[in-house]
Amino acid sequence: MIPCANPLAQYQSHQKEILEAINRVLESGNYILGPEVEAFEQSFSAYCGTDYAVGVNSGTDALILTLRALDIGAGDEVITVSHTALATIAAIIASGATPVLVDIDPVYYTMDPAYLQKAITSKTKAVIPVHIYGQSADMDTIMEIARAHNLLVIEDCAQATGTLYKGRRVGSIGEAGCFSFYPTKNLGAIGDGGMVVTKNEKLAQRIRQLRQYGWHINRNTEEPGLNSRLDEMQAAILNVKLKYLDGDNARRREIAQSYNKGLAGLPIELPRERPDTTHVYHLYVIVCGQRDLLKERLAKNGVLAGVHYPVPGHLHRGYSRQCKLPSTSLSVTEDISGKVLSLPMYPEMTTMQVAQVIDDLPKFASIGQ
Repeated sequence: MIPCANPLAQYQSHQKEILEAINRVLESGNYILGPEVEAFEQSFSAYCGTDYAVGVNSGTDALILTLRALDIGAGDEVITVSHTALATIAAIIASGATPVLVDIDPVYYTMDPAYLQKAITSKTKAVIPVHIYGQSADMDTIMEIARAHNLLVIEDCAQATGTLYKGRRVGSIGEAGCFSFYPTKNLGAIGDGGMVVTKNEKLAQRIRQLRQYGWHINRNTEEPGLNSRLDEMQAAILNVKLKYLDGDNARRREIAQSYNKGLAGLPIELPRERPDTTHVYHLYVIVCGQRDLLKERLAKNGVLAGVHYPVPGHLHRGYSRQCKLPSTSLSVTEDISGKVLSLPMYPEMTTMQVAQVIDDLPKFASIGQ
């Protein structure tokens, strides 16, 4: 079987170094917010081109803590997309603010700036563009609109660690960038983990306090916080993997190029790359008419494709009542949610596995229509 993602293979490819890092932590006696976290924060901020990085428990917490540290909460509106992992929307709700969900563009599936512009009200405080599938959003236009309306931009980089937008790492463009280290991500932990990067010293310091109950000097507090700490074990593992991230992303791009070449001409829509950006292919997503049938047929042949995401955020019953929809429709989001299919994509895929995916898809090409 060829899985859609394979975090076990990534562990096995760096097993010796990872085990050495784990043993170092076990022998150190420091297990929470120690030297391993500090070292990883420094190396990750340098990688992203920011001045500060704050390790937290998850990508969701990274968003929640950033919103809270920017004083965004009850009565405020935060604009984002419905085509995203629910974590983006859940974080806005958890902060007390109202998610305002807008449509995506039909080519790259990222926030459509035209709909962003139309959704801004007197209550709007921030925008969270999502760099979906490893592809950057249109950050120049989004930043221009945000500046014109005095809005904060928080980048959701959960699926885009290492992505370049016009020569800059995503996460370094807005006020802050929020990352997830969930095991299947391009830079994945062996457990949960997240990070906030920023160039704003005061913001970084406040997030450091909020991630640990609001503590500052001598464990005194001025406001309540959370328990959201990146532990030493995960930080050590991530610091090992960070050295290989660019190489792993390059391999993902090689696999994507093989898919592009091998699947050209089939009645499916292949992913397209935004000009002047580097797509890191967290996911390789095609669009086809009878997605579920194609997925079923591939599985019978040992190719396990995935769906990201079958139900848009605004159609989830548990979230819809707490979200605000603009007057414009979310027709692109609703259309592709029934057609997107993620093909297997991870840097440890062998040439033979990539070839099998390419060989199997044409057998069922007609059902893509």
